[in-house]
Amino acid sequence: MALKQLFFTMGLAFFSANALSAQTIQKLASVKGTQITGVTVSDKGEVFVNAPTWRSGVEFAVAKISDSGHFEAYPNKELNSCVASVRVSDDCFLAVQSVVAHEDKLYVLDTRNPQFKGVKDAPRIFVIDLETNKVESVLTIGSNAYHSDSYINDLRVDDKTNRIYMTDSGHAGLVIYDLGDDNSYRILDNHQFTRAETSTLDIAGKPFTNTVHSDGLALDSQHDIVYFHALSGYTLYAIDTLDIKPTSNNDIASKVRKVATTGAPDGLIYHDGILYLADLEKQLVQYLTPDLTLHTLVDGDAVNWADTFSIHNDSLYYTNSKIQDAGSDVSSMEFEVYKVALPSPSKLAN
Repeated sequence: MALKQLFFTMGLAFFSANALSAQTIQKLASVKGTQITGVTVSDKGEVFVNAPTWRSGVEFAVAKISDSGHFEAYPNKELNSCVASVRVSDDCFLAVQSVVAHEDKLYVLDTRNPQFKGVKDAPRIFVIDLETNKVESVLTIGSNAYHSDSYINDLRVDDKTNRIYMTDSGHAGLVIYDLGDDNSYRILDNHQFTRAETSTLDIAGKPFTNTVHSDGLALDSQHDIVYFHALSGYTLYAIDTLDIKPTSNNDIASKVRKVATTGAPDGLIYHDGILYLADLEKQLVQYLTPDLTLHTLVDGDAVNWADTFSIHNDSLYYTNSKIQDAGSDVSSMEFEVYKVALPSPSKLAN
């Protein structure tokens, strides 16, 4: 509540795209010929990205960006060796869609659904110790928690409940993994709250006709709230973590609330009272203030399908996955990672 009052005291008009100078936006790195989607930054400032297996010949599934801007397969080449040939093996990544650094671990979400041809065995999360750079454990999602056409998309780790929350953009729904008993389950399975709301998006004048269900995911760990949003949709929903349990759609749906109408997003993250999200159609990175007003953080040429967000040291990191422009051959395309300073009430007040 204090943060909301601070915004009103300062005047929300200060928070606009013009308040951020061009110098605050920095292209951190770019890679040619490998379409990256996810980005995450560890507590030590290490930057990791992932490349999904949407076509054959993918160079890596997970990479760490060096200080010089080079993309190095992480944690080693062996774990990344299956993606180029789409080889199914228990000891390497197959179709990674998201990476999330949390505390001293990297959570690598493997859809096991290469080229959207169906889940090959079972979706899983590789947990890598960032100190040793070795796989600590592999969390396999149970058969009752996914479908053959599932594409488990994003994840958030909740230390309070000892759970991992995930979205399924292939078969609408949310997936929960309980770290306490290593069990998993689905909620809002094929429900209107997790299904796509439109069949076509207009990405800066270019039609995008792939239907993508529940995709963006954010966790407010202070107030114990999970936010979720379909990519092909305009409604931001929320549910209290206390209300998440393995029960019927009707029981869970009664606990869900609509938060706001927004643009169609991919990236979504919550930080210090602010929800950051993309507007794919307008090619924006935006943020939602406590009074539920949307403001633009980044626009222009630096935004081309802002895919995934991560926050570190008062900067937001995001990838440009350029999905609307990418076809079967991306060998000549560049895919970037950007960072931008977060809006600062104290600095703007001065």
